[in-house]
Amino acid sequence: MIRPSARLESLPKYAIHELAVIKRRMLSEGIDVIDLSAGDADFPPPAIAVEALREAVGDPAMSRYPFQVGLAEFRRAAAGYIERRFGVTFDPAKELLPLIGSKEGLLHLGLAVLDPGDVCVVPDPGYPAYIGGALLADAEAELVPLRAEQDFLVELEELPPDKLARTRLVYLNYPNNPTTAVAPLEYLERTVDVCRRYDILLAYDNPYCEITFDGYLAPSIFEVEGARDVAVEFHSISKSFSMTGWRLGWAIGNPDLIALLNRIKTYVDTGAFMAVQKAGAAVLDEAETLLAPLRERFRERRDAAVRALADIGLPVEPPRGTMYLWVPLPSGVGSAAFAKEVLENEGVVLMPGTAFGQGGEGYFRIALTVDSERLTEAVQRVGRALERLGAPRA
Repeated sequence: MIRPSARLESLPKYAIHELAVIKRRMLSEGIDVIDLSAGDADFPPPAIAVEALREAVGDPAMSRYPFQVGLAEFRRAAAGYIERRFGVTFDPAKELLPLIGSKEGLLHLGLAVLDPGDVCVVPDPGYPAYIGGALLADAEAELVPLRAEQDFLVELEELPPDKLARTRLVYLNYPNNPTTAVAPLEYLERTVDVCRRYDILLAYDNPYCEITFDGYLAPSIFEVEGARDVAVEFHSISKSFSMTGWRLGWAIGNPDLIALLNRIKTYVDTGAFMAVQKAGAAVLDEAETLLAPLRERFRERRDAAVRALADIGLPVEPPRGTMYLWVPLPSGVGSAAFAKEVLENEGVVLMPGTAFGQGGEGYFRIALTVDSERLTEAVQRVGRALERLGAPRA
């Protein structure tokens, strides 16, 4: 019998995949399912992306290997967007790398910089690609609990000194998935300071920087002085432009750090389809025009879901960023068991907090991926499940 590697066995189960299988079965049985699990909104991609792709696939040159060089037009568009949005400048040829979605870049960065015995700081709860990057590199994953009383921030200097001395990589993500927390600039400043003092690479995952509300503008880590010495920032067109399945993102950082990621990717892929990069360039050139209406629609959904949750006794503060709500459960209600109850008896797919690590126990995540009416209905179904469990209202 061929057995899986210990490295593979060390990976936690990926909850979204399992939920998708259950959802498919329920739909085949004719059950009305409302899926609020994956961050995959039902908005169509921008028309200019579709048209740019349509034109590009007719060009035989677009079907050649892109390799890591990719499409120069996409590199220029991504660098131009970064400069307009954050006021920081990067050389599109040397300091920017196209990715097949930011997820693969986040994981591959771990393979590029971690050795056995190194420590990789992973937020708990956190995006599963982070712990994947640590474990697949045979590094030691240091799970740092994200606590509400600390505003869900990773405080590196609270690590034991011996762990901090062995730390080579830290994953940070603000606006945060799944907690929806945002990071003050002074927090980012002191985090960069710690990374510089201890020679720690900071992987700053920033896919939700454009899904923000109530006047909040999410920063780039490169707005912090000294960040170029230690940071690589990851961006994606998936969430901001409703192009999740197109699989396109990019990383930015100083040439030496980008070269590390470029080298590892040379051995695992030959780059994102250039026709998709052409479409990515089109939306990034028009980002300001395209993003405003999408952001407003997410805000409407956020507000509707927050109102509905308050009505069933689960009040949450409206988040200032992301396309999610991070909802605390009543005391004594386990997140995995509750998600199963809601799915099997109410037809609503939620993400239990433990899908993002044990630090997510006591919460569930709602993705704002359906319209306000369906969100309200889904939350009402959640309320019925709470009533059956006899859970106390807040």
